[in-house]
Order: sequence, then structure tokens, then C-alpha cells
Amino acid sequence: MKQQIIPAGQGKDYDWSNDHIYVKTPLEITGGRVTVVEDKLKPGFRLARHHHKQMTEVFYVLEGDVIFKFDDETVNARPGMTINIPPNIWHEVSTATGGKLITIFTPGGFDHYLAEMAGLSEAQFEDGNLMTALGEKYDTWMR
Repeated sequence: MKQQIIPAGQGKDYDWSNDHIYVKTPLEITGGRVTVVEDKLKPGFRLARHHHKQMTEVFYVLEGDVIFKFDDETVNARPGMTINIPPNIWHEVSTATGGKLITIFTPGGFDHYLAEMAGLSEAQFEDGNLMTALGEKYDTWMR
């Protein structure tokens, strides 16, 4: 396999209503070990409380103030901070003013989750059973 260079502001991207994600390292080039994304959080971003049974997430804050809320602690993450979240830790993420993160998911596959969500209709997003099944498939357990 040849090296892969992803220029700034490029990569497979998903522009959602509350954030814009660029896949920098897809699952396939790491043998499934990791997925890396650049995530530009839009003002008012909120990711609901969830956890992963197998996945570890590593968040490196590039810009903004990003709030990570855990069961026993709330952290105001500022540029330069790294937040490491091992499996089975409930968390939610939000920002009032926006932010930018590099996020590492291990094992990889989060990029496949994004691709599958991108193909959903609005009605499918509102289907709780479908969203639960999709979350279980990609190790994202909401509550």
C-alpha cells in the first residue's frame, strides 16, 4: 500500500447541521486499527450522552471551548488539551461557540458509521429502532 496524503481542509467529508467532519485516516489503510477525523463543531453543537463498549476515543482540541460531560466530572477542554475516553465511559460533548478537534477512534470503523448515516433519509433518522441498530453495529450506545 502507498502512503496517503490528505491536504488541509480535505478528505471524505460529512457536513451535518451541527458539525463538519473530514475523514483523515479511513479504516482500510490501518488494517482496522484506527480511524482519524477532523471535526469542526458548529456553534450550538451537542452530541448526546453515549458510550462505546469496545472503542476508545481520543480527542485533541485544536480550537474553541469544548465541554465534555461525564457521570462524575465536567471538563472545559481548551486548545492543546487531549481527552482520552476508554470503553464503557458515558459521555456527552457540546460547545456553545464552536470548536475544532482531531479525533482518533480505535478500533477503526467510525468512518463507515458516518458513511452509512449519510445515506439515511430524515424519516430514517427519526426511526428509533433503526438508529439503535445502527449504533449497535458501530459500537455507539445512546441513552
